[in-house]
Amino acid sequence: MAAPRTPPLPPADGAWFLTDGGIETVLIYQDGIELPEFAAFVLLDSAAGRAALRRYYERYLAIAAATPGAGFVLESPTWRAGLDWGRRLGYDAAAMRRLNGLAIALMHELREAWRSRIGGAIVVSGCVGPRGDGYAPGAPMDGDDACRAHGPQVLALAEAGAERITAVTMTTSGEAIGIARAAAAVERPCVVSFTVETDGRLPSGETLHEAIARTDAEAEAEAGTAPAWYMVNCAHPSHFEAVLEGGGAWTRRIRGLRANASMRSHAELDAMTTLDDGDPADLAGRYRRLREVLPNLNMLGGCCGTDHRHVAAIGAAWCQGR
Repeated sequence: MAAPRTPPLPPADGAWFLTDGGIETVLIYQDGIELPEFAAFVLLDSAAGRAALRRYYERYLAIAAATPGAGFVLESPTWRAGLDWGRRLGYDAAAMRRLNGLAIALMHELREAWRSRIGGAIVVSGCVGPRGDGYAPGAPMDGDDACRAHGPQVLALAEAGAERITAVTMTTSGEAIGIARAAAAVERPCVVSFTVETDGRLPSGETLHEAIARTDAEAEAEAGTAPAWYMVNCAHPSHFEAVLEGGGAWTRRIRGLRANASMRSHAELDAMTTLDDGDPADLAGRYRRLREVLPNLNMLGGCCGTDHRHVAAIGAAWCQGR
């Protein structure tokens, strides 16, 4: 496989990026689309589904186009598109390879359509979600297990043209290490995004600091390269602000944030039958204040419960004082 073009990885050139919001919650609660097992990738299997996904992403691309200096990260709708989730939904390995490829093809199509309208770079990222539930650590998984489990999806995304691999909603460092190894095997940079509970710890009990340090060390030792950088997603800033206040070199490894709209815990959100979309203005203000403790933070989007309103507010708040 030819070496990929190195994508812009902030903040090397002072760039900053917006991305989308909570794709699954928007599609289900706002667009009225049924997603079995919370899997947006199933929409790739029909022309109508692909059109729905295109409309979804274009809401956010339009925000980036109206935001001076912003680039955009096109994160593929493949959070649930690993082999294990595919089998639950009746898809075999060949079908999952095809659908991951269709996802990246759609991202490239959108980039070509919007390239001239957005001031910053547009990055195509292949999204990999957890093997189990994104709110719970599940069965113990070490780097070897995770590399085997996620390797086929990572390969499919890379072969289709993903410029980087983003491991999203990681609940344990072990799973993150395995995905980082799989990305290194296909010569793609990897970004790892952890989720935390209301105490700022991963569902595994690890602190953010511990998870980042372990992932860096073991990925470097086993694959020869650590993740390019880290994110936090699927948690409200109020859940992790306190653990960042002490600062330290490790916080400079966090460059992306995709927070939940709601201040509720994962357990509370799991039990809800309606959407808690929080307060977009308050969320945007919290993002801006996090610049004080996360000096390299410059990839901004949303997770569960967020939509174009939240991302627009975040982009506007971020521009203040730049």
